Amino acid sequence: MTNDALRPVYFLSDSTGITAETLGNTLLTQFPENEFDRITIPFITTVDQARSVVKVIDHRAATGLQPIVFSTAVGSEIRQTLGTCNGIIVDLIGTHVGQLERALGTASSGEPGRAHGLGNAARYQSRMAAVEYAMEHDDGQSLRALEKAQVILVAPSRCGKTPTTMYLALQHGIFAANFPLVDEDFDREGLPKPLRPFISKCFGLTTNPLRLSQVRTERRRGSPYASLRQCGFELRSAERLYVSHGIPYLNSASVSVEEMAATILQKMNLKH
Repeated sequence: MTNDALRPVYFLSDSTGITAETLGNTLLTQFPENEFDRITIPFITTVDQARSVVKVIDHRAATGLQPIVFSTAVGSEIRQTLGTCNGIIVDLIGTHVGQLERALGTASSGEPGRAHGLGNAARYQSRMAAVEYAMEHDDGQSLRALEKAQVILVAPSRCGKTPTTMYLALQHGIFAANFPLVDEDFDREGLPKPLRPFISKCFGLTTNPLRLSQVRTERRRGSPYASLRQCGFELRSAERLYVSHGIPYLNSASVSVEEMAATILQKMNLKH
């Protein structure tokens, strides 16, 4: 199917576009039978730029299906200009700003970029510090300052530890380390020695053997490491270890990183 046959969807923003993409795509998941051509246009910071974007959308509307437009533009002039396009507008900011102004009894700042920029410098710096910590403590590479970890993800190789710790750090500012479980740990059926003082911070990940074998095959095709038998052994052993030590755990086989992070935050009672 060509792009011309897909319903065009534009994500417009006077900042990074992350919020427009996140909220817009969340709404689009409710329509699984439809296919979309997604286009993100960030950093629309002047009315002239907004007019140029309107021309692009109007041209697309004139030559095919009417575009759906998700906008998180904060500035009123830019928002009004984008609203003149020949698309179906879903204004994710303007729709609710008036309600909040009335509820709070004050006018909004109209300042773009506060959601993902440097609007809260302390919060931003803490997120960056968390990212550095996650990188240093990826896959058990460093044991330095392990006591600072708010959560330590434990799992056999390729169960999703690294992307989850990075997401927790970047999105939520959580100091997250991760540590691999290997055959030696299963032989003695105990946590790796460096983790024993921090068992209350440990959270386990597992998956299903076939999925793990497929992921490992991409890395080491034909190796014992990627065999279905080895994957099944490691996962069964890891789950026994979690249960015996009272470590909460989650099957990551069909769960997104975002969902895993949300579950970990809830179960471990973590806040940024």
